[in-house]
Amino acid sequence: MQTVPCKTILQKNKSSEWFGNDYNMNLYRGCCHGCIYCDSRSECYRIDNFDTVRAKENCIEILRDELRRKVRTGVIGTGAMSDPYNPFEKTERLTEKALMLIDAYNFGVTVITKSDLITRDIDLYKQISEHSPVLCKMTVTTCDDRLCRMIEPNVSVSSERFDALAKMSSAGLKTGITLMPVLPFIEDTAENILGIVRKAYQCGVNYIYPAFGMTTRQNQREYYYSKLDKLFPGLSDKYRSYYGERYECASPNARKLWGIFTRECKQYGILYNMREIIADYKRGYGDMQLSFFD
Repeated sequence: MQTVPCKTILQKNKSSEWFGNDYNMNLYRGCCHGCIYCDSRSECYRIDNFDTVRAKENCIEILRDELRRKVRTGVIGTGAMSDPYNPFEKTERLTEKALMLIDAYNFGVTVITKSDLITRDIDLYKQISEHSPVLCKMTVTTCDDRLCRMIEPNVSVSSERFDALAKMSSAGLKTGITLMPVLPFIEDTAENILGIVRKAYQCGVNYIYPAFGMTTRQNQREYYYSKLDKLFPGLSDKYRSYYGERYECASPNARKLWGIFTRECKQYGILYNMREIIADYKRGYGDMQLSFFD
């Protein structure tokens, strides 16, 4: 596959407020999932040919050297900019090799993906969890496979992601859902939110972290609107009228949905507060648990 030059793999986070991540790791650049709303398409990230996935040159060797030099271990987050389980991972196996190194050097890991390929590495995540925190997350924005295929055309459909979450939960791993974005006028219904929470409970999911709305900026906004014109004719005009040039586009139903969501999560014992999520999945791992509060 194509590659891009790379000097570093691990980026130190200024804070670990986002799921307790001390470092970010991206082994690939770009994404071929085709999600119509992806913020990573924005110009500020400077990713040319965003829809083409490329591996970072010598990324495993660089990661090994960086892990070896770290004085203090921590939690490595992956999946923020490029899905670690894109289709090329089946043959390249870069994520698998990285997890082996993370295990060998006693680091923890949080992962976020939209691919059920993650289940291939369940045993690796279990090995890491023997010494460090592990959290396996799936992004799910709709429980309707038909709608999922429209707005996220090249990924595992929602039902397949729920099946993957069930397998990981059954294996004893901590699992979560990032319920974001919830697209205004498309996914922001009580039926959709209730469906996701209830299915999550059935699959043994521990956490759900939501955002009832989306972000739009720069070229990503126009890309999104062009897709709306094809899939939902006339809806882009409604967005322009309602949101203008705003970056944060909260759902008009956000307050109502938050109430429905929190009541349902409390009923099923699913955590949704970020501090509580971090404290829970890091519980039992000594002073690593304290990194969120440093």
